[in-house]
This record gives sequence, C-alpha cells and structure tokens, in this order.
Amino acid sequence: MRLHCSVFIATSLDGYIARPDGSIDWLPAPDPAIGDYGYEAFMTTIDAVVLGRHTYDTVRGFGAWPYGERRVVVLSRGAPEIPPELARRVSTASSPQAALDALRAADCHHAYVDGGLAVQAFLRDGLLDDITLSTVPVLLGAGRPLFGVLSADVRLVHQSTQAFATGLVQSTYRVAHVAA
Repeated sequence: MRLHCSVFIATSLDGYIARPDGSIDWLPAPDPAIGDYGYEAFMTTIDAVVLGRHTYDTVRGFGAWPYGERRVVVLSRGAPEIPPELARRVSTASSPQAALDALRAADCHHAYVDGGLAVQAFLRDGLLDDITLSTVPVLLGAGRPLFGVLSADVRLVHQSTQAFATGLVQSTYRVAHVAA
C-alpha cells in the first residue's frame, strides 16, 4: 500500500521557508477573523509526520510538541536528540523511502512532509502526492529555499487557490506522477 504524502507549508514571496539562520519570525500569526489558514483542518487528515532535521530542531524549540501522538520520522544522517517523552513516537531515517517504510510498518496512511530539504528529497524521489503552498506577502531576500535542484521537471496539477484579506495566497496542487 502506498502511503499518501502531503506538504502544507508557507514561503515568502521570494520562495524562502526560513531566514538564513533558520528563523521563521516573519510568518504571520493566525488571524482571529481567518484562523490558521486551514492548518488544523489539514492536521486532522494525517496520522504521521516526516520532518527534516533542521525543522525538527526548530519544532523542538517551540516548547509544546505540536504533533500529539502521531508517529514522527526525522530525516537525518546523524542522531538527533530525542527526549525520553518522545522516544515512543519519534524515530529517524536516512532517506525518504526508509521513512515511509517505517511509517507503513506502523500502519500509517497519510504523512505530512515538512522542511525544505525533506520536501526536496521527497520530490526528487517522486514520493509527494500533493502540495499546499501558502505564499506570505513578504520578501526576505535570502534564506532557506523550499525548492531546490531537481533532475527533471515535476508537473503539478492545480486544485485550488484562495486569497485572504491578509494578502496571503494559498494554492493546492496535486503532483502528476508519471507512470514508469
């Protein structure tokens, strides 16, 4: 069974997901009139999370663990510090395929992929199914890009776009997988 893999991420208008130092202070806070731009609704559809190492380290700094009881796999060639209270549901993998194998073994069905390098690796390996991209109306000028070098074009099929009063524009795409 194929595990469904989704991205739900925000970028600056010039394509960065974080400042060069990893800071995400430019992201807008949820607007009381708008909410969280659909993030919580999205999170109700997933049962697993795959994080890049930098994203894991950033999330660990948030204080409260945002993923609840969901299985989390951190893509890392090294061994990130996993606190005892998370050890039961957080593991590591060295590749996207290894992460998916571990999640399938845990009977997971829908994974949220987060972090620039993780998204890039899943795209390169043809493992992403859909991308929800929220573009924030700010130019950072430099930072950590969402997308990187690919060996071939990745075709996307537009599903929807919504513009919010805050200027944020959110588009959802399905990845057009080519049969091998």
